[in-house]
Amino acid sequence: MSHKVLMLPGDHVGPEIVAEADKLLRCLASEFGLAVELEYANLGGCGVDAEGAPLPDSTLALARDSDAALLGAVGGPEWDYIERDKRPERGLLAIRAALGLFANLRPALLNPELVNASSLRPEVVSGLDILIVRELTGGIYFGQPRGIRTRADGVREGFNTLVYGVDEIERIGRAGFEAARRRDGRLCSVDKANVLESSELWREVMEGLAGEYPDVSLSHMYVDNAAMQLVRDPRQFDVMVTGNLFGDVLSDCAAMLTGSIGMLPSASLDETGRGLYEPVHGSAPDISGQGIANPLATLLSVAMLLRFSLDEGELAQRVERAVAGVLADGLRTADLGGGQGQSVGTAAMGDAVVAALRAQAN
Repeated sequence: MSHKVLMLPGDHVGPEIVAEADKLLRCLASEFGLAVELEYANLGGCGVDAEGAPLPDSTLALARDSDAALLGAVGGPEWDYIERDKRPERGLLAIRAALGLFANLRPALLNPELVNASSLRPEVVSGLDILIVRELTGGIYFGQPRGIRTRADGVREGFNTLVYGVDEIERIGRAGFEAARRRDGRLCSVDKANVLESSELWREVMEGLAGEYPDVSLSHMYVDNAAMQLVRDPRQFDVMVTGNLFGDVLSDCAAMLTGSIGMLPSASLDETGRGLYEPVHGSAPDISGQGIANPLATLLSVAMLLRFSLDEGELAQRVERAVAGVLADGLRTADLGGGQGQSVGTAAMGDAVVAALRAQAN
């Protein structure tokens, strides 16, 4: 049976990095027998330009019919001042909600070859391997009511609602516990229970789930302390689970511990394992079209896609070994400090990973 993968190049550097993922998937098909069908569609600013919506109906229909989707990146300054409901980021939020992609998995893994690229001292970050599990379809990004209004005194104010139901917390909590069970068995739940009622409930539900996972050690941490601890002693963490807003901030903080946000993949999963996979970095309009964007986060997103949605764990490991191999050989894109090794562009890095993958077939 052939797997259906929807390719969503998106905006600016998105098409450049997704092109390298296309090479990788076609290599897996030709050299390792992966049965996969690739289809392309618009999401983001390109959807607005081509079809009048950041998430065209045609794209959503293809996504519903796919086993997984791979996204490049969305957004750019040319869409900053259009109607809010047509901005590229609204398409990303909409597809997550429409497909029920509630669990965002963001690994922060530091390759030994890149330890000097981190902004922290090597002795602080060497061996870093964190997984952040972020709730993705609830919280303040989706809560109602929301908007901008004028008060009785004439002052305009913006307002948003932070709300979580027990069902939402249990669902993401179980995802966090299951992830910790597969790793080192340590789960840190991040909240702001000293201030927010929604976090009081969050902590209560997490404590209730802990009894179902006696093999996992559960701890709690306020989000402000968690941000500080990620910089002070990041290796204390194994798996972190948190809400939408806190996870958005903490995952980007953790990303920079690895030396470059261009190295980090992510997965957004529903309850069946269908997912949307994307690099953590944005569309980088400042380097768009220059052929220097780092494709490794996208290629590692393919590895996550293989593992979680296509049940091809062995092929996922092969991709990860290929990426590690090219880094060990000294290849570097500009964001990794190209001058410290052999400086290469987007396509050359993608070609090197494909070559390293193909060598595993011989």
